[in-house]
Amino acid sequence: MLIGYVLLGFDMGAMIRVVVAKPGLDGHDRGAKVVARALRDAGHEVIYTGLRRTASQIVETVRDEDASFLGLSSLSGAHSHLFPKVCEELRKAGLGDVIVFGGGIIPTTDRQALYSCGIKAIFGPGTSTSEILRFIEVATEMDGVGVGESNDWYWQGD
Repeated sequence: MLIGYVLLGFDMGAMIRVVVAKPGLDGHDRGAKVVARALRDAGHEVIYTGLRRTASQIVETVRDEDASFLGLSSLSGAHSHLFPKVCEELRKAGLGDVIVFGGGIIPTTDRQALYSCGIKAIFGPGTSTSEILRFIEVATEMDGVGVGESNDWYWQGD
């Protein structure tokens, strides 16, 4: 994985802090752990919050860890409620520059509403970790794409 990422031209010296979180009561975290491991293997600092976190707990971790990215994972079907709640809490906490992405079982019909609340990418089952790494590379180079900023850009894949 690391070799493929180096070939994308990403500066491996630019370590990024990413929080990976499981909001709500969802107890399935294999995908979140795979993403966390891939990000760590690519040279980023990753903080995994563990299962069943509230929006407030997630935002507190993002703030305490001074993270630039937040990855949310949901397999329970509660993404339409939980992801916007976390985004709202980030903005209220003055963390509008944090770039938020999501993953899990999220129907395409739900995605536009999530983009509207500030989510910048949604990765479904089968997404390669190299695509997630590419998203982080591209989003890092952009200005004003945080959850509280007015840029309406979102990841549409490679």
